[in-house]
Amino acid sequence: MSKIQVFDHPLVRHKLAMIRDENTGVKSFRELVEEVSMLMTYEVTRDFPTEEIEIRTPLAPTRVQVICGKKVAIVPILRAGLGMVNGILKLIPAAKVGHIGLYRDEETLQPVEYYCKLPHDIRERDVIVVDPMLATGGSAAAAIGFLKDRGIKNIKFMCLIAAPEGIAVVQREHPDVDIFAAAVDSHLNEHGYIVPGLGDAGDRLFGTK
Repeated sequence: MSKIQVFDHPLVRHKLAMIRDENTGVKSFRELVEEVSMLMTYEVTRDFPTEEIEIRTPLAPTRVQVICGKKVAIVPILRAGLGMVNGILKLIPAAKVGHIGLYRDEETLQPVEYYCKLPHDIRERDVIVVDPMLATGGSAAAAIGFLKDRGIKNIKFMCLIAAPEGIAVVQREHPDVDIFAAAVDSHLNEHGYIVPGLGDAGDRLFGTK
């Protein structure tokens, strides 16, 4: 079974509280989502291997630790996932970015892929799939499945807020994919929104509501 890591750092809690506030405007909302994503990246990358090399400081030679041979790709689920990308890139500027878009078929209620553009070497990379909300888990599980269908094996999922229902779906369908969340909320309402949540992340990021 995959593990879920919920962040309890005071800075993450503080900024997430501001993100949740209905009075937070578009500009601040975007900045806060980016900042929390950057803070979370610190833990998401904790298992990256390092190697020792020799460098010279202005005073003397010394041995230091650097990340060894780790290639990363960030894959946001459109559209809200885009708001998390820049925060991650600030810490991993060499990461490549793919995009995956999904919509729900009104008859089957199943996620359908309508757009997918990935780095050509993504099979060689550790992939971080990002979406601010893990609600029903349908989109996240489908996106991860579509990536696996393309031969991608090393995948993590990162979100701001998760619902227990969404966590259960991802863990059931992808027990090898670890989940990183800034918070786990109470439940989903009858419309599939996380409660208390933060509303529609895409609308709040892009000012479309």
